[in-house]
Amino acid sequence: QVLLVESGGGLVQPGGSLRLSCAASRSLASFSAMGWYRQALGKERELVATITTVGRITYADAVKGRFTISRTSSTNTMYLQMNSLKPEDTAVYYCNALHPPHTTWGQGTQVTVSS
Repeated sequence: QVLLVESGGGLVQPGGSLRLSCAASRSLASFSAMGWYRQALGKERELVATITTVGRITYADAVKGRFTISRTSSTNTMYLQMNSLKPEDTAVYYCNALHPPHTTWGQGTQVTVSS
């Protein structure tokens, strides 16, 4: 069983920064890819960023240039550095991991961008 635990969410003013963490219960090398998604109130869950085992990275257009996805294999942790935050970035952020045929999701962490 794979467990993913997100942390690092909170309340931040527009223009501020947050770093989200996603701690996995096993080696990141066992996943074909990992990613961050978000779901705002009343909206569907949407892709934020993904990273594959070979390091290929993709970003949603809405976060390009502001968010950075990374990982540290030694601690089995994936990160999302979020800079220049906007009110429209407010959402619950989830990490996921692909280990075919399964996909595991974390429980989510709330990010609120407001003055």
